[in-house]
Amino acid sequence: MSDSSARFSPSRREVLRGIGLVAGCAAMYRAMTALGVTRESKYSGPVDLSGAPRGASVLILGAGLAGMTAAYELRNAGYRVQVLEYNARPGGRNWTLRGGDTYTELGGERQHCEFDKGLYINPGPWRIPYHHENLLHYCRELGVALEPFVQVNYNAYMHNPEAFGGKPQRYRAVKADYQGTVAELLAKVTTQGALDRDLTHEDREKLLESLRSWGYLDQKFAYVRGDASSASRGWEKDPGGGLRGKPVPSQPFTSKQLLDSRLWQLLFLPDQYEFQTTLFQPVGGMGHIGEAFGRELGGLIRYNAKVTRIAQDEHGVTAYYEDTTHAGATRQARADWCLCTIPLSILGQIPMNVGSAMADAIAAVPYAASVKIGLQFKRRFWEEDEHIFGGVTYTDSPIFTISYPSTDFFSRGKGVLLGAYNWGASAFQFTAMSPAQRVREALRWGSQIHPQYEKEFENGIAVAWHRVPWTMGCFGEWSDELRARHYDSLCRIDGRVALAGEHASYLPAWQEGAITSALDAIGRLHQRAVAGAKS
Repeated sequence: MSDSSARFSPSRREVLRGIGLVAGCAAMYRAMTALGVTRESKYSGPVDLSGAPRGASVLILGAGLAGMTAAYELRNAGYRVQVLEYNARPGGRNWTLRGGDTYTELGGERQHCEFDKGLYINPGPWRIPYHHENLLHYCRELGVALEPFVQVNYNAYMHNPEAFGGKPQRYRAVKADYQGTVAELLAKVTTQGALDRDLTHEDREKLLESLRSWGYLDQKFAYVRGDASSASRGWEKDPGGGLRGKPVPSQPFTSKQLLDSRLWQLLFLPDQYEFQTTLFQPVGGMGHIGEAFGRELGGLIRYNAKVTRIAQDEHGVTAYYEDTTHAGATRQARADWCLCTIPLSILGQIPMNVGSAMADAIAAVPYAASVKIGLQFKRRFWEEDEHIFGGVTYTDSPIFTISYPSTDFFSRGKGVLLGAYNWGASAFQFTAMSPAQRVREALRWGSQIHPQYEKEFENGIAVAWHRVPWTMGCFGEWSDELRARHYDSLCRIDGRVALAGEHASYLPAWQEGAITSALDAIGRLHQRAVAGAKS
């Protein structure tokens, strides 16, 4: 199932896809920033909605983070707000599956989450960068407790089934050996005079000393087995006390082994801006953010409301919807203005009288495929046997990612791993399987890294985002060309309708993108409402 040759000769677009392959939906963001495709988030305080016209109303479609952020701010500013939500819960993709939950995907497959109490999986977003200040602001505002999320663990694994006899290697060893190899080569080039035109003698000496430190080189600027290299890559026998305490250095990989493994392609991921410490997660699951918004907004949200048509005229907007708990009757909700946060993959199927520019933009944006699989085990063997406490293992196998829980370290109880988080072609392959088959495949491939899987596994649950009824995809997958042609048209207000969500942001796949999109849209709606009231 793994096509290494295709994955290791990428175009720029495929590079971005490849980043997502190993690190998940969110991982493309910083790479896209570096390539000029996306931008960083900036927090400038709460949106200014002062002077709201008396009695003005806004209808919000969708109770994900974009919709609920908008509802929260508009309500506080004095607008009359109502929210229609397809699900029976708030949050949208801000979602946590816990023991006792059920989930039915497109096609009718129904899964019952059998995790023990306190264990969970986040099928959607699972981490919050420290610089996503708008999201962190609302966590503080709503009293959502946060804790550190461990992204980088040097003791986790890197794995290519076609390298090192299929044996996983510790991240620290691959990283140290790659840096050491590059440092040694550059030191050779420097000492042979190849950089004399670019550097002064003093600069060359400084560079060599920095290479010695960065690459853990010996006194001859060589990366070899010894104390220097082992101090980074780890020891064959760790230092200890007494007569038997002398450490034994480990043997670095040869440069050919390292380069042929292609594991070096994954090394830069933990250094990307969005993965730099400190990252956070809500205590008990990401869904606590959506749940807190839902409690705050209370009766403003009408759940189980499936929007079937959106109609605007010069005086307002009407949404037609069905109560999914009482099939048959069509109901209506009307307001002066409408903020629609329904994912484009769904919105494109709903009749709506907007101009051709917005309609074309809605129809143009595809949604990325992704699958997440949670696996419960009888014991936390990754900690007890392999000393892995949080972090991520990257693999070139079809599961792409294994993430270890960042909570309950050293507990003797059970644990849940994110046993797969894949992307692209592999995600489509997994999506075509039944949930039970997806779990079995995650176990099959994961056991190449953790042989304990077979003995310790208890139960699992698998979410394929193209089979999620309310999104039919992971997130809006913009290309440079699509963004140039359609992005502004998507974000501009059309009559009395504005769109918001991660799909209407330069932070694709991130909750911060959804929130900043909503704040921008309601700020512009407010300006129109105020201007209309004055005319």
